[in-house]
Amino acid sequence: MSQTRSVDHREAAKNRGGLLPQRLTGIGVALMVLMPLTMWLANRSAPLMLGAAVIPFVAAAIAAGEGGDITGRLRSLLATPLGGTIVVFLAWALVSILWSHKPPASLRAWGELVLPIVFALAIAASGRFRPQPVWLRALALAIILACLLAIVELASGLSQRAALGVGKLMSFVFNRPAITALLLAVPAIHGLWNLPEARRSDRALAVVLALAVAALALRSESASARLGVAVCAICWLLAAFRPRLMLAAVACAFVLTMAMAPVLGVAAKNWMPSLILNRFAVMTGQARIDIWQSFGEVVRARPIAGAGFGTSASMDQHPVAAEVAPERRTLLGVGHPHDMPLQAWAETGGLGAGILALAGLLLLARLRRLPGRELAPRLAFFAGAFAISVVGHGAWQGWWIAVLGAGILWFGAAAGQGEDHG
Repeated sequence: MSQTRSVDHREAAKNRGGLLPQRLTGIGVALMVLMPLTMWLANRSAPLMLGAAVIPFVAAAIAAGEGGDITGRLRSLLATPLGGTIVVFLAWALVSILWSHKPPASLRAWGELVLPIVFALAIAASGRFRPQPVWLRALALAIILACLLAIVELASGLSQRAALGVGKLMSFVFNRPAITALLLAVPAIHGLWNLPEARRSDRALAVVLALAVAALALRSESASARLGVAVCAICWLLAAFRPRLMLAAVACAFVLTMAMAPVLGVAAKNWMPSLILNRFAVMTGQARIDIWQSFGEVVRARPIAGAGFGTSASMDQHPVAAEVAPERRTLLGVGHPHDMPLQAWAETGGLGAGILALAGLLLLARLRRLPGRELAPRLAFFAGAFAISVVGHGAWQGWWIAVLGAGILWFGAAAGQGEDHG
């Protein structure tokens, strides 16, 4: 009888330390794999998928007896200069809510920013996000399927959604899925191409994935996605040959763009040739430049501390609107400046924008330590994401932060794919 009990105890220990953590980890990775498809179906769902994935990953760590390591890993992540700088920005953003004209709305915007960051940190701290190569293949297939579904819907005039009676029957709903596909495809392509024993089919899958993402970007209404694809491809190609030079170029462009954000509208109006401007749709052309000019005046009125975090959603109702030229005030009501660096300036001032610029430079400094093969795709990811942010929508939207976090996590998986944690 005692022998039977001993066997039972050993079997239970094995399940706790092996099979159960593997199953839980598989569930977590499956949720991460499904993100591009859920974004196709519901284009704000990325935070939900990232948050749902936290539960099985953390549970897997606890089941494997690694629960005590989670706090240590989290402390290590936050103790880095980059982690500390991000924490400082979040703290400053929270303080700036004190001079917001709508503190409850600003606090909700702050929570929408913070939650995906917390989710991504929790997954990283769990130490369980180390999928086998099969998960990279699954992610690639999920992205390709999401791209094909979106392209078919766009080609059919959204007849599928109309028949099902779900979602908005507007073609711009695929803009976010297009950006999601791009940002998740970069680590997937890199991972598939550089598997330790990469098969010809893996590299073929990587090529098909790149073509599918480019096709959706071209077919969608998202100028941001098209710009992101172009910048990402060019940066990746150049960085593959001259990684250090390209890193320096991206760093200079990043700092210059962050510094010029308050005068972006004036610069675009004076320097952008009409031949280029006329090629854009109305909301990506002159109207966007007018919006940049309006929010630029907000920055000049509150250059140090900004108007308060999360105030862009109703900037026309903020007291600072009275300090903006009358002909510019109307466009303060569009919801956001259509430029994320400018939004950081307008809401958190030069202090907040400076902290974010420092965080970006610290991230680029970390990339400098990597060999060229690992640096190039990560630099392309950074450059593509920043290019999207310069012409994109609200800076603190949860779906955007969650997709960035997921992309960074998939890079971690690609870098360490030789390890098998279940």
